[in-house]
Amino acid sequence: MGKAADFTPLADGPARLPRRAGYRWELLGLLWIAFFLHQADRQIYNNLFPLIEKDLHLSKTQLGLVTSTFTWIYGLMVPVGGYVGDRGSRKWLIILMLLIWSTGTLLTGLSTGLLGLLVFRGLASGFGEAFYAPSANSLLTQWHDKTRALAMSLHQTALYTGIVASFAVGLLGENFGWRSGFYVFGGLGVLWAAVLAWRMDDTPQPRLAETADRRQVSGKELWEHMFSKPTVWLLTFGFVGMVFCQIGYLTWMPTLLHEKHGLSVTWAGLNALLYHHACAFLGVVVGGRLSDRLAQRWPRSRLAFQYVGLLGAAPFIYLMGRADSLLLCCTALALFGLFRGVYDSNLFAGPFEVVPPQYRASLLGFILCFGFLAGAFAPVVLAQWAERFGLDRAVASLAAVHTLAGVLVVLAALISFSRDYRKTHLLERNPKYA
Repeated sequence: MGKAADFTPLADGPARLPRRAGYRWELLGLLWIAFFLHQADRQIYNNLFPLIEKDLHLSKTQLGLVTSTFTWIYGLMVPVGGYVGDRGSRKWLIILMLLIWSTGTLLTGLSTGLLGLLVFRGLASGFGEAFYAPSANSLLTQWHDKTRALAMSLHQTALYTGIVASFAVGLLGENFGWRSGFYVFGGLGVLWAAVLAWRMDDTPQPRLAETADRRQVSGKELWEHMFSKPTVWLLTFGFVGMVFCQIGYLTWMPTLLHEKHGLSVTWAGLNALLYHHACAFLGVVVGGRLSDRLAQRWPRSRLAFQYVGLLGAAPFIYLMGRADSLLLCCTALALFGLFRGVYDSNLFAGPFEVVPPQYRASLLGFILCFGFLAGAFAPVVLAQWAERFGLDRAVASLAAVHTLAGVLVVLAALISFSRDYRKTHLLERNPKYA
């Protein structure tokens, strides 16, 4: 793995390409819709559990296994997606993968049993979606040099919007059958791939600036400056706990609202997703602004926002599972989302404080891969708990996982952060200590 190099921002990239007026904002719009479909396609299967379960005569464990397979494939392939995106045409990679995950979504609607769901939903859709984010974010940062933060924030809103909008498949499913939702969203993805092929520029990779140090970073160096730090491991395991709870919540909360509170599939999907993600948006914006100010004088505040988010959300996770009142359940969902946003605001900024810049790409891939591979067990584990103890108790038990994750971050803040932080910044000031 080569040492992180400096990029010449747009110097021989878009500024010297044939370009349309306002193309950078058009690109953002094109990718926003692709990311919207990316997130909606990921959630529609979970929203249709009750209809699929009844039609295909599957158990909750079998339904959860499909979601787990999707997440395992996604976690394994994300690092590969970054590697390929850095070395090939990002436009055509995005289009190809949009076609793959959309075709997988379409074919999921043709499934007649567990095997079809595993192949089309778990393998094809999981594989295709894993390649989107690295190339899309790379293109956005290349075109939006001075408007990078704004562009990335606007692009991120597609995640919340896509997940919430996926409730529409419940309406389709209740009126036209569960397969119709997969046909509609899969078909939209195929059509949007054609639009991207027509409108997107095939932007070349930015030119690497000449650097004096072109040496390769050894595995020993990575271990010394990243993996040997207790803070990295504690924050990574905290992230695993958060991902486990998020995947479990997204997988089973629509079904819980349908079974326990008597909501239709449509309204169960909307109530499970809307309040949580609206408040998460608020939490991530407020948390990001406050932490950026505090971190200049108190670097450990990055971790404080993480453990406040994790520990603050835990009682509301328990309440959303055990509440007998729909109003109380939805209130708990909203407050869970608010604290989730506080945690997300420093999700990567926290560990970045103890890892030098040239190792942060490796750190990001490591944390994401590890988190999603481990978190993928959530749908199956919760399904088994649900069959033994009831779905409401299974969802409520996620509060214990969230609490444990918060405790790990507290330990990182109290025990290892100061030492790892000093070591990192000593290295940045004096590279000879590397």
